[in-house]
Amino acid sequence: MPLFVTKSFLPDPKEYHEQLERIWKSGILTNDGPLGRELEADLQEFLGVRYLKFTTNGTVVLQMALKALGITGEVITTPFSYVATTNAILWENCTPIFADISPDDFNIDPDKIEPLITDRTQAIMATHVYGNACQVERIQEIADRHNLKVIYDAAHTFGAQYKGRSILSYGDLSTCSFHATKVFHTIEGGCIVSHDEDMNQKLHNYRSFGHRNDDYFSIGINAKNSEFHAAMGLVMLPKVPDLIAKRKKVASWYDARLNFDRVTRPTLTPGMDYNYAYYPVVFESEVVLKRVMAALATNEIIPRRYFYPSLNTLDFLPESSKQSCPVSEDYALRVLSLPFHPELPEDDVERVSRIINENV
Repeated sequence: MPLFVTKSFLPDPKEYHEQLERIWKSGILTNDGPLGRELEADLQEFLGVRYLKFTTNGTVVLQMALKALGITGEVITTPFSYVATTNAILWENCTPIFADISPDDFNIDPDKIEPLITDRTQAIMATHVYGNACQVERIQEIADRHNLKVIYDAAHTFGAQYKGRSILSYGDLSTCSFHATKVFHTIEGGCIVSHDEDMNQKLHNYRSFGHRNDDYFSIGINAKNSEFHAAMGLVMLPKVPDLIAKRKKVASWYDARLNFDRVTRPTLTPGMDYNYAYYPVVFESEVVLKRVMAALATNEIIPRRYFYPSLNTLDFLPESSKQSCPVSEDYALRVLSLPFHPELPEDDVERVSRIINENV
């Protein structure tokens, strides 16, 4: 059987079925039902945030964030992320402006942000890459100095903390993905975190076409998630600490076996309590990366090039968005996320590591 870059964790079916029985009893399948509201409350408590909206995925919330903050102009963002970050900006008819990344943590480099600010700049949208916190204090200082909004794509961060706070608590708005491959999942899903009741209410309306019953308040979109997805979240949430501990153990097996004279890893931001969302390595060149991928494929091992290509090189970008980002462009050619999930056997880690060490 092939070994893929990840494997979704599934709980005991009996636990899930217990939640499904509640849906059959209520007869409510979606549209802000009781399980969805319960999950929101549990997530707020788990993360230590005051306002959180459960949604269909982690992309629509980026669009909602831009709309809710009134962003219509230029958005300084990272070129090293999943394409959803850039697509959300473009979809909302805003202009992405790419600031290069730090060669240490692979996150947006604060030193590269300020030179890109113009009178058209309205926001910074940064990604906490691989669940590793951006330099949030420096980014906030820049934003405050120039009266900019800060949106964090925190898709990878669930369960991770920075300086004792959930990473989702930073920025004007912060979003997360609950996709099936994430540390915490609801099969498909996501959330958006805000800090005051007015914004929370605006996002509540945006999530449901801008109306409640026959009262219409604003524009909106269908970002509601179902009770079936909420049921999975209610089962999964108590398991997160144990799943992170197991991920940490798998990471330690890779740490002990890989030849770090020939590969490198991102540096964790000081103050991080990490969630072990991914296990990326960087090779000396793209030639080496492709050689390793070919050797792994021969053994039915399928890693992923998270994140490739560097987003500032996408063909469909407007000319105004094609900034040079040499660090991101270089790393995107050389980075590979290895098979990694909480149930990965040590023998598989040994096998993957051996093949890599033999081909670097």
